[in-house]
Amino acid sequence: MSYPVTPYPTPTQAADVPGPVGSDDEYSPLLEVVVGTADGARIPPLDRSTLLNLFPDLSPKELADVTVGAFPSRVLAEAAEDLDGLAELLADLGVQVHRPAPIVHDLEFGTPHWRTSGFYSYCPRDLALIVGSAIIAAPSPMRARMFELAGLRELFQQRMLAGSAWIAAPPPQLREELFADDGRGQRTLGEIEPVFDAANILRCGADLFYLVSNSGNELGHRWLQTTLSALGDYRVHPIRGVYPHTHIDSTISLLREGLVLLNPERIRSPWQLPQPLRSWDHLWCPPMAVAPCASRHPLSSEWIGMNLLMVRPDLAIVDGAQTELIDALRRRAIDVIPHTLRHARTMGGGLHCVTLDLRRERQTG
Repeated sequence: MSYPVTPYPTPTQAADVPGPVGSDDEYSPLLEVVVGTADGARIPPLDRSTLLNLFPDLSPKELADVTVGAFPSRVLAEAAEDLDGLAELLADLGVQVHRPAPIVHDLEFGTPHWRTSGFYSYCPRDLALIVGSAIIAAPSPMRARMFELAGLRELFQQRMLAGSAWIAAPPPQLREELFADDGRGQRTLGEIEPVFDAANILRCGADLFYLVSNSGNELGHRWLQTTLSALGDYRVHPIRGVYPHTHIDSTISLLREGLVLLNPERIRSPWQLPQPLRSWDHLWCPPMAVAPCASRHPLSSEWIGMNLLMVRPDLAIVDGAQTELIDALRRRAIDVIPHTLRHARTMGGGLHCVTLDLRRERQTG
């Protein structure tokens, strides 16, 4: 079978490159960002990796009700409208905005061990980690995401030409045995090879916080620590036993240095946090306002409402429906711009997920 080939653009000449990436944390003033796209978003084939990452709690009967393929056209249209609105909002705030290049996600691809097709370009933060001036492509444990970063390839190549280190983790094999049964009928992520999503990680200068879960294993933590040690004095702190499923940013959000937002259902005590965060001021997230969902089996829980984007330490973009959270932030001297992603739960991504900061103002001192 032959597939249509879309040629990559001619590499940008070095003289035209805007500069390397530069982002050390989640809250310094935002200068440049990628905002995702809903184009072509779909549910990929339900192999072991998809079940573990997208539908970890569904019974066989519920899984039979999941529709593989494109999200409904209304969902895609409204999601695109909301992402466009977010991009315009950020541009109005003086942030330089990029969007992923188009990808055809429904083409089949594979390895000697399996075949699948793609997912989406909705959440650029999921697979790319910016650490200082380095770009790290994460080894996702989900097969359908293996080529997802193609939509950002030209952008990353430009930044490599400008001086950014552009690093890719060893491509994982993602064989069946990686997704073992835990003995209770549930899939779990094994330790055969290093795998993790970039969205399992939060950054605070030389300290990074890594959620060990079904979207990031212990070997992934070890690979990241050893790799970053070659780049500088970085410390990657594992977070264990707080949330078994996908990604960290609906469990912990770093608001500014010294202030952290915590999910009270998953973090019951500061002693569950890595040592650097235990002495911070802890803001326990209020209950989420739950809006109607377009899917019977959404990809995110209601806690996606605490998934926010810090534009600077005193300004956040927050789901407009979360009025209690907005009030709590304002009491901590953080101004808020409300913006709603109507299908954050359906498509599995809030305001932090659908953005990838490329540059933030570098802190000195």
